[in-house]
Amino acid sequence: MTGLLDSTILVDFARGSTEAAQFLDQESSKGRPLLTSVISAMELLVGCRNQPEVSRVRKTLGRFTLLQLTPAISQQAYDLIAEFSKSHGLIIPDALIAATAIVEKLPLYTHNDRHFEMIRDLEVKRPY
Repeated sequence: MTGLLDSTILVDFARGSTEAAQFLDQESSKGRPLLTSVISAMELLVGCRNQPEVSRVRKTLGRFTLLQLTPAISQQAYDLIAEFSKSHGLIIPDALIAATAIVEKLPLYTHNDRHFEMIRDLEVKRPY
């Protein structure tokens, strides 16, 4: 099943994780698109220390399909922030990523399950 890749998976892959590379290769070999939110892509870019790293990350991101924000995703993220920002510390980037998965009806592949566990309509999976 195709899923949405959270920033944690992208970071692992960018850092040369064998497990992340194997998971992504496995998904690609099954003809599954590698999907991530534009928010996760931006988080990866923000973590770069210099322009050469930005160039490497942009090249890496070329392997993925970036799902853009839509009005439906924005509204879903707004609802999640209203419900969970105070009770669970949900932050805007995570709300936008979760909302993208919910609206697109995709599971979210992540290692930060605790950031998302309170969201009932979100299927969270640990890929490795």
